[in-house]
Amino acid sequence: MPIYRCRVNGKPVQIDSWDPQQPLLYALRGIGLTGAKIGCGLGQCGSCTVLLDNDPVRACMVPTASAAGKTILTIEGLGTPQKPDTVQAAFIAEQAAQCGYCTAGMVLAAKALLAHNPRPAVAQIKDALAINLCRCGVHTRIIRAVLRASGQLR
Repeated sequence: MPIYRCRVNGKPVQIDSWDPQQPLLYALRGIGLTGAKIGCGLGQCGSCTVLLDNDPVRACMVPTASAAGKTILTIEGLGTPQKPDTVQAAFIAEQAAQCGYCTAGMVLAAKALLAHNPRPAVAQIKDALAINLCRCGVHTRIIRAVLRASGQLR
């Protein structure tokens, strides 16, 4: 069985998989990380978003084999309930979640955006998060949360 070594949430991890094309999402869930959600399975909804070498990817579309030697950040590795990450704290402050299914993907996509562009304009936020779908309609709150996390909103 092939073994893929990577860093997940700052820790070295070994993923065993018979199928190198197995979606990374299933491998992550297999090691107990269930924050990335199974949504469309087609890379269209963003509920499975994780950061792979600091870039947002759809874990349902990334083969496990392609994650070998890379760094993966899931929502479980971002912050804690006692000390949430800046983006998580902003989402909480703005009440930018309703059902919560898209939230992990939105938070990680926002985290990646802010790492590349610490003070994005609203249009840039919309563009960066366009690949993450929210059916609850809290898009305005999500945008405000990203602005808050960037320090542009108090």
